[in-house]
Amino acid sequence: MNTTINSIVLMRGAQRHSRPLHALATTVGTFAALAMLGLYVPAWLTYLITVAAGNALVSLGIVTLMRGGVVSFGQGMFFAAGGYGAALLFNHAGWTDALALAIAGGALAMVLALPFAPLLARYRGIFFATLTLALSMVAYGVLMKWPALGGSDGFTVGRSTLLGQRLDGPEGSYKLFLLTMAFAAVIGFLARAYFASPVGLVTLAARDNELRVEYLGASVRRLIGANFLMAALFGGVGGALVVLSLGHVEPAFSYWTTSGEFVFIAVLAGYRSVPAVFIASFLLEIVRSFSSAYFPNTWQLVLGLFLLLVIRFLPQGIGSLWTREAR
Repeated sequence: MNTTINSIVLMRGAQRHSRPLHALATTVGTFAALAMLGLYVPAWLTYLITVAAGNALVSLGIVTLMRGGVVSFGQGMFFAAGGYGAALLFNHAGWTDALALAIAGGALAMVLALPFAPLLARYRGIFFATLTLALSMVAYGVLMKWPALGGSDGFTVGRSTLLGQRLDGPEGSYKLFLLTMAFAAVIGFLARAYFASPVGLVTLAARDNELRVEYLGASVRRLIGANFLMAALFGGVGGALVVLSLGHVEPAFSYWTTSGEFVFIAVLAGYRSVPAVFIASFLLEIVRSFSSAYFPNTWQLVLGLFLLLVIRFLPQGIGSLWTREAR
C-alpha cells in the first residue's frame, strides 16, 4: 500500500516539476557544447565519445526496461541487428548515407523484436533476463555459422557519406561525431519526455506494485512490450552508429559479454536519469581504455572494482547524485 502511494506521489511530483522547454534548452546547449568541444579535443577522444554515445543508446533501452522492473541481458542482439543491417545495406544495397543507415538499423532491430515482444511481456525477473539472453545467443550462433554474413570474422564497412559528402579523414570523423551526438540528443530528449509522460510514470509505478497498476486499468504487459520495442529501436540505432565508426561488424556484437557491458552501463547510471546513461558509458570507455593501456592483464579487475565502488557508494546509480526523487 505504502509503495503504491509513494509511486503516485512520485508521479504527481514529477508531472508538477516537468519542464519540457527547460529540458529542450538543456539538450540543445549540451549538443552545442559537445560540438565545440569536438573541434579542439584530440581525435582519439572524439572517437571515444562517439563510441560511448552509441553504446549509451543501447543501454538507454535497458534503462527503459528497468523502469518497468525487468532487465534485458540480450540487448546485444539488437546492437548486432542494427550493425549488421547498416553494414549489409552499405555493402549490398548501395546505401551510403550515415543518417539513413542509422535509421534503417533501428527499424530493422525493432522489426526483429516485434514477434518476441508479446511473449517476453509475460515474464518478469530472472525469466525475462534469461529469455532475452537466450535469444541473443541464438543470434550469435546464426551469425557465426552463416557464411553470407561473414561467419566468425564478420566483414568491413567502408566510409559512409552524409548528405552527399564522403566522411573521410579527420573532417569526416568529426561529422560522424556530430551525427552521433545529434542522435543521442534527439533520442535522449524523447526518452526523457517519455519517462515523464503519464505512460512512462505508470510504468515506473508498475515497478513497485504491478497488481495495483492493473487494478487502475493499465495493462502492464502492453507497457513492457512497448518498452521492449523501444529498447530494440535504441539498440539498433546505437549498433548502426558504432559500426559506422568502427568500420567493422562481427558476431561478438551479439555475444553475452557485450550484452553484459550494456547492463554494466545501465546499473552504473541507474534508472532515474537519462543523462546519467551517457555519462556512465563515457566513464566506462575511459576506465577501460586507460586500464587496458596501463594494466593490460588485469583491466577487467579494474572495471570490476570500479563497479563495486559505485554500487557501494551510489547504490541507485550516478543519476542519484542530482535526481530529487532518489535523494
